[in-house]
Amino acid sequence: MSTSLTCTSLSFAWPDGTPVFDDLQIAFGPGRSGLVGVNGSGKSTLLKLIAGELTPADGTVRVAGEVGYLPQNVTLDTGLRVDEALGIAAVRAALHAIEAGDVAEEHFTTVGDDWDVEERALVTLGELGLGHIDLDRTIGEVSGGESVLLRLAALLLRRPDVLLLDEPTNNLDVYARRRLYEAVASWSGVMVVVSHDRELLELVDQIADLRSGEVTWYGGNYSAYEEALETEQEAAERMVRVAEADLKKQKRELVEAHTKLAKRTRYANKMYENKREPRAVMKLKKRTAQVSAGKHRIMHEEKLAEAKERLDDAVDAVRDDDEIRVDLPYTAVPPGRTVLTLQDLEVKYGARVGSLDLRGPERIALIGRNGAGKTTLLRTIAGELEPVAGETAAHVPLRFLPQRLDVLDDDRTVAENVARFAPTATNNRVRARLARFLFKGARADQPAGTLSGGERFRAALAALMLAEPAPQLLMLDEPTNNLDMASVRQLTTALESYEGALIVASHDLPFLESIGITRWLLMEEGALKETTPEAVGYPA
Repeated sequence: MSTSLTCTSLSFAWPDGTPVFDDLQIAFGPGRSGLVGVNGSGKSTLLKLIAGELTPADGTVRVAGEVGYLPQNVTLDTGLRVDEALGIAAVRAALHAIEAGDVAEEHFTTVGDDWDVEERALVTLGELGLGHIDLDRTIGEVSGGESVLLRLAALLLRRPDVLLLDEPTNNLDVYARRRLYEAVASWSGVMVVVSHDRELLELVDQIADLRSGEVTWYGGNYSAYEEALETEQEAAERMVRVAEADLKKQKRELVEAHTKLAKRTRYANKMYENKREPRAVMKLKKRTAQVSAGKHRIMHEEKLAEAKERLDDAVDAVRDDDEIRVDLPYTAVPPGRTVLTLQDLEVKYGARVGSLDLRGPERIALIGRNGAGKTTLLRTIAGELEPVAGETAAHVPLRFLPQRLDVLDDDRTVAENVARFAPTATNNRVRARLARFLFKGARADQPAGTLSGGERFRAALAALMLAEPAPQLLMLDEPTNNLDMASVRQLTTALESYEGALIVASHDLPFLESIGITRWLLMEEGALKETTPEAVGYPA
């Protein structure tokens, strides 16, 4: 039977009763499928249901073959050996025992047909750029990005028929991403990928768009999906205009019909009062006119109701493409003005940054491998860590948005969080500005702890950019992690409007290119140096 997975009449809700799916139908066949949708649409939940980590309230999940699942947040016991993390420790131990002359039956049973497991493990590690990692090392000795690739290696060694990947490139540096892209490109079974990584989504064969609990399929990769979606949206917007025109027409015709009927009624009443015809004839004509008027009114009211329904359907087909709008004149930095000075700087964990000047509204991309010290440098500049040697001096108001987004107080509302950073702003001013970050009305009163990943990021960005004094140097650490494509576009729009200086640590090359980076700095081997994307293997 062809490898596939099918979800039939799938329903699921969270313990508090919040529905996620209701009668969802979806099937994945051979090939690589990208699963996309806004934050909170249920992408990760669907993968967990397929993997068996969650149980549906109703419906079934049928999988032909074995499922391998790489979750969004990979956590491995730091005390495990690498071969244990790969799931081959028992077979490997049995092989070594046999090689040492121990011919006990249980060793042969453990090995089964897997005599080349050690060789396959080393080949798989090598293909993922982990050839330097010995099978006897412990997980505590490898970086976070390497632990993600180790988990993927374990899945590949199992040779599952269905592979589920949830945001697999989060926290991977560009080199590790390249290895993962190669593994994805060479996959021959069923693969479902949830990701905001555009380069990864360019490798898939089809896109499943999860929206409002329903799935729409698009053939081709993410670029083909965007083109198809743009064509759909243009058609939907045309339908809205047609429906709006039709609604106006029906309203006008209803008014005209009421006017005509009123005239007829007045004429009939006048004729009745003047008794120009026999009483019985006049009564019959009056009743006939009333019945006709009633039918005429009902017909036009039905046409109006149908026009309203067509307009509602047309509006529903148009996606909400709200964009963050930022108008912060006090963030502007004159060209040539010194914004930041680093003098003979050495930060924790051995990174010798040296000296650096940031001038005017420069936009700096801070790149480098996982563990190179990018976050440590940003935290030192922000004053969260003391330098080991040298000094750092910001000459303009500075704000730092960390990966953890812990600038928000979960118990306070979005509006209250922003007000903390702008204590002199009135409530009306805070809310007016929050509306530009898409927190309108009651949305501004949501507790921060209840926000989705994308909403939380928007709220944290609003709090920093609306702070007093206005930040003229903004530092962002991996800002696109866990953001859906719509949220990334919203962030890009916000940063296009920002007039201050930027330092952005990120592995997301399409995002960095979209925000107009003017200078590239590479953290490598404990030092900071000027570079270009091409020099470090990024695509031109």
